[in-house]
Amino acid sequence: MILVSKYIVPKGYMGIALFPFVFVKELQFKHNNFFVNHERIHLKQQLELLVVPFFIWYGLEFLVRYWHFRNWHLAYRNISFEREAYQNELDLGYIKKRPIWNFLKYLCRP
Repeated sequence: MILVSKYIVPKGYMGIALFPFVFVKELQFKHNNFFVNHERIHLKQQLELLVVPFFIWYGLEFLVRYWHFRNWHLAYRNISFEREAYQNELDLGYIKKRPIWNFLKYLCRP
């Protein structure tokens, strides 16, 4: 379910996936198929890791990436979950053919 809420979405972002919802900052993002696909990839990742471990892993990986890059944006873009979502957001059939735990192949890639 996609909900519009400018208060839940962090400043500087268009949306956020919090299983089982996708929150978007503005109504226009709700109708952007590629953006919605990106967030649905995150919902699938969250489901695979039983939600809470996903957020723990996400946060820890962000901290490691931030320590490595010393740049918020680079750290965010290099989180394995984000790498998978950004690389496959244009493939609207990706979720149906996505192998389980596929984000792991993005974990150690340079």
